[in-house]
Amino acid sequence: MALLSILEYPDPRLRLLAQPVEAFDVSLWRLVDDLCETLGVSKGIGLAAPQTGDRRQVLVIDLSGGEAEPEVYINPEILASTLPCLVEESCLSVPGVVGNVVRSSQVRVRAYSREGKAFERDLEGMPAVCLQHEMDHLVGKLFVDRLSLMRRLQFRFGASARARAKAA
Repeated sequence: MALLSILEYPDPRLRLLAQPVEAFDVSLWRLVDDLCETLGVSKGIGLAAPQTGDRRQVLVIDLSGGEAEPEVYINPEILASTLPCLVEESCLSVPGVVGNVVRSSQVRVRAYSREGKAFERDLEGMPAVCLQHEMDHLVGKLFVDRLSLMRRLQFRFGASARARAKAA
């Protein structure tokens, strides 16, 4: 296993579309293992392959604080969602930024395991929110895109100022 570098905003690779996994092979298993290890070290609760520069539709979630194996979702698809709620989010790819976004508090997801077996799962609460957050990464979306207009403007102004300061 290897630790992967996590891309940070404004890296343009964060905006690319991920591609469906077609080969459930050693390369995929290695990616899953590396994502799980990287997630554990990062102290985050979810990580999507595009956040590491890999454009496959793979994500891992661990809300156990490292007490259990991370859940693996390959080629995930939300089949149903209900009960929108306002939740506070942050992201490993946007360090230091926290904001409130609207997410469904219940989802039904279809995905594949690392072995290529299809499964469906009902999630609610934080697991549902985390899954939706990570799935956004698969379509090149960041949680900051879901912030209110005023908060997005504050974020972009702050990001621009930080970039200028870093370049100086």
